[in-house]
Amino acid sequence: MSLIGNILWIVFGGGIVICIEYIIGGLILCMTVVGIPFGLKCIDIGIQSLLPFGKRIVVEPAADGCVTVGLNVVWVLCAGIWIAISHVALAITLAVTIIGIPFAIQHLKLAAISLTPFGKSLQ
Repeated sequence: MSLIGNILWIVFGGGIVICIEYIIGGLILCMTVVGIPFGLKCIDIGIQSLLPFGKRIVVEPAADGCVTVGLNVVWVLCAGIWIAISHVALAITLAVTIIGIPFAIQHLKLAAISLTPFGKSLQ
């Protein structure tokens, strides 16, 4: 079932567009030394957002360090809140129809991981 969901996500749910946007943003962030950790995480989210069906958010075991918290604070202040708001807005517009509800759930999953991505992954 997740294979069908992932195929429909790529075609109708905006999966390929979201993946490309995250990867382009990550590559732009990787152009600076300071932005490399944020760019790599952005690319990672982009790859994970291509096939989100059948995956769940997993907190990594070493995710409670001060570096992870610091990176998440900078991420939320600079970009995370806006990315999460865009995913929630897409989820709301997709949830209007019955067919769009599974895609809305995936956008909410991506909103949760895009708000504070350091220390989390989709598996």
